[in-house]
Amino acid sequence: MAKAFFENDVFFIDERVAFLKFTNSYKIFDEDGNQIGNVQQKMSGGYKLLSFFLSKAMFPLNLDIADIDGNVLISLRRGWSFLLSKISIMDERGKHIADISQKFKLLKAEFQILDAAGAQVGKILGDWKAWNFTITDNRDKEIGIITKKWAGILKEAFTSADKYIVSVKPELSDMTKRKAVIASAIVIDMILKESS
Repeated sequence: MAKAFFENDVFFIDERVAFLKFTNSYKIFDEDGNQIGNVQQKMSGGYKLLSFFLSKAMFPLNLDIADIDGNVLISLRRGWSFLLSKISIMDERGKHIADISQKFKLLKAEFQILDAAGAQVGKILGDWKAWNFTITDNRDKEIGIITKKWAGILKEAFTSADKYIVSVKPELSDMTKRKAVIASAIVIDMILKESS
């Protein structure tokens, strides 16, 4: 019997590449190579036109993470951004459950995971050039990783620079934190690519 989307501990994220791409989209696979979801960015025609003149890193962000049947599981939202990003995470009912906030750190990527009240519940630290990130809770205990280095059954299928893996510790039972960890991988990929 297939697991519910967030019950998985390993997620393979595969960015879809397209010519003259205005929006980002991804496919999500489980550790056995079964597609379990999709991510689609929404952008109005006006923003697409503006993208010829302005950096996409400034634009509002509107992303949906959906299961394989198209049911939206998480939505990610950001307003206009002029320096550091703060992205809100909404559940399937549109309720605000967490934020991912980018912090300034010289030569390192750092993000905070905040609960709905704004309290820090975790952080993401990494070397964005090597694309290795560690996700920890507020006691500095590792709860997940994001990396482009892995071995196993899908190694040959996922070899491009726009593909990576998110691993969540099986003992992380807090579903809101699980959602934030998985959402953070998409967010980090977009923010770091847009700002580079």
